[in-house]
Amino acid sequence: MHLDEIKGRCQTHFTDGLLTIVGSGLSCAEGLPSMSELADHLSEAIDTLHDSTVCQEWTLLESKIRLNGLEQALLDQAPSPRLEEFISKEVSSLIVAREKKVISEVFNGSRILRMTRLVNQLLKPSTGLPIVTTNYDRLIEIAVEQAGLGADTMFHGRFSGQLNDRETRMSFCRKVSLRHNQVSYQWAPRAAVYKPHGSLDWYLQNDLPVNCMYDLPDATRLIITPGNNKFRNGYSSPFDHHRGKANDEIDRATRFLIIGYGFNDDHLETHLSPAIKSGKPTMLITKSLSKKAKEWAINYPNVMALEQHTSEAANTNVIVDQTIYEFPAVNLWDINSFLHEVFHT
Repeated sequence: MHLDEIKGRCQTHFTDGLLTIVGSGLSCAEGLPSMSELADHLSEAIDTLHDSTVCQEWTLLESKIRLNGLEQALLDQAPSPRLEEFISKEVSSLIVAREKKVISEVFNGSRILRMTRLVNQLLKPSTGLPIVTTNYDRLIEIAVEQAGLGADTMFHGRFSGQLNDRETRMSFCRKVSLRHNQVSYQWAPRAAVYKPHGSLDWYLQNDLPVNCMYDLPDATRLIITPGNNKFRNGYSSPFDHHRGKANDEIDRATRFLIIGYGFNDDHLETHLSPAIKSGKPTMLITKSLSKKAKEWAINYPNVMALEQHTSEAANTNVIVDQTIYEFPAVNLWDINSFLHEVFHT
């Protein structure tokens, strides 16, 4: 198959009914820490606890991390509440520090986020451009605003915003008209961003979830850290609300664009996996396909995958029609290069 044909297929994928799902790979491409970096940071910071019991627990966990990675290790060995609190705080602090640098560069105009460039190529339905992400960072919200859209995360307010999807939705209403007894709404362009794993600006205040635009390092952030986390089976809101909306979008979508996502989330997989199996056209773009993602591409003809060929940055492996093709001197697995090659932007 020729490269021009691959590009043509990519172009035709960007049409009505497309749902974008974003994993940590896209944030890593912007400079945020990878799972291995988070694991290294945790190993360096653990001694600051001065808690021999927790340090001993971490030592036992480290051997599993070296073998299977941070996420799988925490799934295999659920952390104690004290270790889980430490992991949540340290993961947040490292991501926030890296995120600040990226945001500063966006603000001063020295960086354009990949997601901003991508959003410009996506069709924007009047009901809002749906984006599902398992990331905690705010880069998607920033990216869509830089692209001229509003970012709706279903929280209304800036200091202690309440979870209220009706209030946030109606805040984007610009005009209401009545014609032939039919009410018509005119909406400002927006992206509906669903974050089933939480966000760095979600906190617990008086046992209620709130959104706060300020960094509150001593407050309890509402994020689901890798592995078995108390929020998976404890606090239901806002995670269940975002997860439910995300799954509704998965069910409603006619095709998927999946970026930097490894198919390791049990909450989304209950809807996403059957949808892909049903034949919905799916495009995977990532630096390195996870084992599960590669199985999808090899076993299902409706799945097309783009990844880096071994360690050669300028080469791309494309899996299409259940066949692997290598294309040298082109890195379609990176969103910036993908947009340049496919859409000439």
